[in-house]
Amino acid sequence: VGKKTSFSDMPFRLDLNKKLSAKSERVKSCDIHPVETWALAALYSGNVYIWDYETQALAKSFEVSDLPVRCARFVTRKGWFVCASDDMKLRVFNYSTSEKVKEWEAHTDYIRTVEVHPTLPYILSSSDDMSVKLWDWDKNFANTQVFEGHAHYVMMVRLNPKDTNTFATASLDRSIKVWGLSSPTPHYSLEGHERGVNCVDYYPSGDKPYLLSGADDKTVKVWDYQTKTVVQSLSGHTHNVCAVMFHPKLPLIISGSEDGTVRIWQSTTYRQETTLNYGMERAWALAATKESNKIAIGYDEGCVVVEFGNDDPVASMDGTGKVVFAKNNDIQTGSVKGSAGPDSEDGEKLQIAVRDLGSTEIYPSSLSHNCNGRFIAVCGDGEFIIYTSQALRNKAFGSALDFVWSGSKTGNYAIRESISRVKIFADFKEHRIVKPATASAEQLYGGHLLGVKGSDDAVLFYSWEGDFVRKIDVSPNAVYWSDGGDMVLIATDDAAYVLSHDVQGTQQALAVGKGNQEEGIDGSFDLLYEFNEKVTSGKWVGDCFLFTNSQGRLNYSVSGQIQTLVHLETSSGGGTVHSILGYLAKEDRVFLVDKAMNITSYKVMLAMLQYQTAVVRGDFDAANELLPIIPETEYLVVAKFLEAQGFKEEALAVTTDPDHKFDLAAELGQLELCRELVGDVPPDEAETTETQSKWKRLADLALAQSNFELAESAALACKDYSGLLLLYSATANAAGMSNLATLSLADKKYNVAFLAFFLLGKVESCVSLLKDTKRLPEAAFFARTYNPGAVSSIVEGWKSDLAKTSSTAASALSDPASNPELFPDFDVALKVEEMFMRNRGAVIPASKYLEAKGDLEIDLIGMVKAAAAGGGGGGGGGG
Repeated sequence: VGKKTSFSDMPFRLDLNKKLSAKSERVKSCDIHPVETWALAALYSGNVYIWDYETQALAKSFEVSDLPVRCARFVTRKGWFVCASDDMKLRVFNYSTSEKVKEWEAHTDYIRTVEVHPTLPYILSSSDDMSVKLWDWDKNFANTQVFEGHAHYVMMVRLNPKDTNTFATASLDRSIKVWGLSSPTPHYSLEGHERGVNCVDYYPSGDKPYLLSGADDKTVKVWDYQTKTVVQSLSGHTHNVCAVMFHPKLPLIISGSEDGTVRIWQSTTYRQETTLNYGMERAWALAATKESNKIAIGYDEGCVVVEFGNDDPVASMDGTGKVVFAKNNDIQTGSVKGSAGPDSEDGEKLQIAVRDLGSTEIYPSSLSHNCNGRFIAVCGDGEFIIYTSQALRNKAFGSALDFVWSGSKTGNYAIRESISRVKIFADFKEHRIVKPATASAEQLYGGHLLGVKGSDDAVLFYSWEGDFVRKIDVSPNAVYWSDGGDMVLIATDDAAYVLSHDVQGTQQALAVGKGNQEEGIDGSFDLLYEFNEKVTSGKWVGDCFLFTNSQGRLNYSVSGQIQTLVHLETSSGGGTVHSILGYLAKEDRVFLVDKAMNITSYKVMLAMLQYQTAVVRGDFDAANELLPIIPETEYLVVAKFLEAQGFKEEALAVTTDPDHKFDLAAELGQLELCRELVGDVPPDEAETTETQSKWKRLADLALAQSNFELAESAALACKDYSGLLLLYSATANAAGMSNLATLSLADKKYNVAFLAFFLLGKVESCVSLLKDTKRLPEAAFFARTYNPGAVSSIVEGWKSDLAKTSSTAASALSDPASNPELFPDFDVALKVEEMFMRNRGAVIPASKYLEAKGDLEIDLIGMVKAAAAGGGGGGGGGG
């Protein structure tokens, strides 16, 4: 899987990539899904497999019958596939849910093929019972027509893509018959094969009335069904031809045979281009889709999916928005100018009026405008043709491996004639021959200078006069020049390098002959920056580079700073399917085209790009001049860019979003602005989590800056009672602590309230809080230490409450009033409590700490007991 082979004798110069090689039982039929990366395989074992050719995994498996399944086709618009097995039944499955939609007996002998109508709810089936039947799924798959006329097995049926009311059949009676859906008898027959005909296909486009057939006489024949004559007979197979097709997208005829080979022929010259042999025994089936360059092949030993070259769109856009694109050999044009209105959504498919320009004699593999859009070059088949872009009039043509335009002069271009010879043309006339200083010139790049990719992983730049300028030691995939030629991006497999080009210095050096043919011009290029992205398409807009990458993102680079504009849709394998067509500054839009030739656009403001460029360069005078041009609706984007560049104060001045402004002000320590911003929120948003979190953040920042007044007000606003507890206790704010106790108690934040009361010395309030919250045991033990006068009443309540669950436990509780012997020195504790209550209002300032700290160690119990003992003895002596 993934093996890549290049066929040098193929004029299309298409690489052949094997996407899937899946071993299985014999595959009698295959199909390719037009959207998903799936290949459908009907197996002789009675199963139907759906393979994902991107992941090489079996995506789905269906057990259809105990007998062989001879054919299966996707019904994409319904999410189904239909298959036929040797029990003479047709079955329809939903491939998403795996549910069987319908099963019915369709023929009286083996069913050879099924065909799905592209627009109507019809299925056609052909059988060894010598009939073709039409089924209508809108009528519960009723048989609405039977077509009879063949004298042997009907091996295949194919609808005409240009007239879907007609179809052709291939039979072992050696004939091909053409039918209409409304008549049970054939319109006419085509005869010319010497043995039974196995397969038939229609030419996909409208310019040729051709049919293709393959037979047991080992030949492939091309028919003109209007004149009913054989146009060409293709020989080469050594066994029965089982499958034939005109590729729906490429100018190829493909045939598969029991000799184990798949042969590829050019559909215009009928020259055999190559033969595929994957060693999987007999080839039974072929399938393709017009949406891609892939084909599926069914063999005795499994299924193979191959891709011809790539399926990138062949399209080009000039500077005014005119787009020219190729569909097969047909060239069409349209304009994207004004197609994206003010209400258009980014990424929306644009509706563009398209007109035909005509057909080109070669199959286009690439298409490009010259610098002013007056001419287009179509390349393919080892040739190029230059046309006028408005009327497709031929201006020049020739043979070339590569073709590139100059970036500045209308009729200047270059071609690569061979691996050692490049021709430069000026005003459409041959001007100079260059023999690049490399073992093999592998590709050309146009633009301000002519680039030649060498076999030594380097790119050589030449002036359009053919003078050597400089060698850059990277292996490029593409080269993108800025409009002024002073910057160039060289894209490689895993990185992009942006170089400055000294335009004036290069011109002066060339003018006075200072160029060195070995070293080039010293100082002509300097590396500005690089970034690790695989660029798949790109466009310079001023000094910003817009590009798509291999992960399907539309990005832009400003001096190496990468900004992502949008995540584009990707293939199932995660790769990009879009290419940049161009950019219209007047509309502030970049236009992209996908592999299905759908054009979309995205808003990219030129003023924004210029502003960001100025900021990165540190030119704030220029940036400030550009800022008023940018709509205020985009100021948040500007501010976030400034923030990312580290210019937070400038971002704060620009941003229009209150949340972003708050974040920036907080990071810059502008706390009063933060207070103003969060204080200005509407009343209905004051209690939201977002607003409360802002107050909390402001309180923490203020506390870190020792701004206690702001910290207190912010904490009060967000009800940060824990923070206030810390603040008031650290600053000895008794009034604040008292208010905190009241607020937290009202908000049922009992832990904070308890601590606040305790720190204030309000032990009665602590006891009351514990009693009110039914924490009676804790209240009793707390009172025993800090409020002994309340112990008896608390124990009485505790007993009453405990008795509800256990009278035994309640009776076991004791209190000082009933059992004083169990509470030694309790009378002393009451006297100490009286002293505490009498003196707790006296506040000792922190400045007196050194004098008062000894009092913390005083044993009050011992003092009272000693005083009581001494007083008692003295009184006795006096008496």
